[in-house]
Amino acid sequence: MQTRKKLTKLFTELKIAQQRIQDNNNILSQLPTINDIDEYIFEPNQAIKKVIQDEKSLGTLSSKKLKQPAEPKNQGTVAMKLSTHRRIYAKTSSGEKNCWISGIAVSPQNQLFAADYYYDSLKMIDIINGDIKQLQLDSKPWDITMVTTDSLAVTLPDSKTIQFISFSPDSLLLKNKLKVDGECYGISHHQRKLAVTFANPGKLQIMYLKENTKVTVDKDSNADNIFRKPWYVTTNSHSIYVSDDGNDVVLRFNWQGEMVGLVGIRRPRGITLLDDGSLSVNGYASDCIYRVSGDCKDSKIILKDVNRPYAACWCAETSSLCVSSFMEDSDDNYIRVYKMM
Repeated sequence: MQTRKKLTKLFTELKIAQQRIQDNNNILSQLPTINDIDEYIFEPNQAIKKVIQDEKSLGTLSSKKLKQPAEPKNQGTVAMKLSTHRRIYAKTSSGEKNCWISGIAVSPQNQLFAADYYYDSLKMIDIINGDIKQLQLDSKPWDITMVTTDSLAVTLPDSKTIQFISFSPDSLLLKNKLKVDGECYGISHHQRKLAVTFANPGKLQIMYLKENTKVTVDKDSNADNIFRKPWYVTTNSHSIYVSDDGNDVVLRFNWQGEMVGLVGIRRPRGITLLDDGSLSVNGYASDCIYRVSGDCKDSKIILKDVNRPYAACWCAETSSLCVSSFMEDSDDNYIRVYKMM
């Protein structure tokens, strides 16, 4: 019985093979023969041939120097005025204890993002109507940077992690995490690169996201530590600026990690770039806000009597400076918004 089944299967496969052979023969018979192929001969243009017959090459290849971004001018010398501020509250309910807004950022859609260190959360605040949406995080956040028009990155120093988050007008959504090799605090994004500051020990890392590589800056030419408490950082196309609270200084680096300038500010905290390339720096101990030139050669106080200014961000769409404050056991549940005049 088993032999009969095998013979039947073999007979069926032979019939199928015969049909395939016949089909292939039909296809081959329809292909063009040697007599159906047209031959072509290239005849060069004699006028062109005569012109180039004495030339040795068609041209030369040379390198082209790309235009580098212009170095910042000594901004900060022009007078700048700030209007009376308004307040945006960050508490989600009256029953909450006071917030600690350690990092702020603003989107082009006028959404204000606040890292609440006390509540282990990220808050998205509608600047127009004050509505708040809150996303719980698995660790205390410190600083925020916009990555794209609908995503941002938050540093979580206790878990040594950078958390990426997407957002829409109505929601916040946790995305991927990036594990780092230290307690990450300040963060700034520019053209697929992250500048991140670390504490314990202090250092700056330049992370190239596309290439998955990084450059670490922590020692000077004498092998001494550069940083003590580099809490915040901001960037543009040619510079990285770090506020070092422990050394009372704002430092400027290029994207190769070389220090190219510094200016003294007493206990600087939040730092943000203004439209003209100058910087706004929060002086935490002096209760002042400073304007620092892009080359870090000049600084001026532009606002006094600001209660313990902490985090800062600049909103280019509204020409406004956003500043949070922090003092133990005080009502610091709001973010001040100053209009530049």
